[in-house]
Amino acid sequence: MLTRRRFKQTRTLHERLADEAARCRAEARTLAPGHRREMLLRQARQDETAMQIEAWLRSRGLRAPT
Repeated sequence: MLTRRRFKQTRTLHERLADEAARCRAEARTLAPGHRREMLLRQARQDETAMQIEAWLRSRGLRAPT
């Protein structure tokens, strides 16, 4: 039987997404316009959108009444 390797994240999803978005934007600034630069900028926008969705899902308005 195969077992999944599991590990505990030491940083929150929000922190990891923010760092990845910043890294992509920083790398894109060093590149000339082209496909690779556009892909990095697209990834940064996706990370930022994921941060917004994650924050929305964790908002108090979406929690079940206690």
